[in-house]
Amino acid sequence: MPRLKDYYRETVVPYMMKRFNYENIMAVPKVEKVIVNMGVGDAIQNPDLLKAAVSDLTIITGQKPVITKAKKSISNFKLRKGMSIGCMVTLRGNRMYEFLDKLLNVSLFRIRDFRGVSPRSFDGRGSYTLGIKEQLIFPEIEYDKVVKVRGMDITIVTTAKSDEEAYELLKALGMPFRS
Repeated sequence: MPRLKDYYRETVVPYMMKRFNYENIMAVPKVEKVIVNMGVGDAIQNPDLLKAAVSDLTIITGQKPVITKAKKSISNFKLRKGMSIGCMVTLRGNRMYEFLDKLLNVSLFRIRDFRGVSPRSFDGRGSYTLGIKEQLIFPEIEYDKVVKVRGMDITIVTTAKSDEEAYELLKALGMPFRS
């Protein structure tokens, strides 16, 4: 059982029940899924960059990504509908908790000049999105084997009904919010 999942059950659930006066344990919000998305706009000219992004995302998440395709054509970007322009992974269950544990306790603190993540990135329905500028912050990525430094978006979807509940949940799990 992942360390963060155990911590959630033992510490976070009682804290949230007390903080929001929940009657039932099932009413306590939890992390539903984590979506990691990597856009590779350069893949239009060089398809090998997409393969490198897929391998990086596989190493980071431990799961094979799905290649995302363009939904519509944009002539200014020389982009046609159906072209491969990125990759994404949806993590659930134990893999999700392992990834979150690694992200919250190791990776975020490897960002240069890190002062915490923004508390304003909630969407109003309890989901939190975080942008990362380079994949090098993850310990599995070897600096010498990186073809191109690339960023990614990480969306944490919770069952919380409001941003306040989601904020408290993520803070209790160890998300280093900026004060």
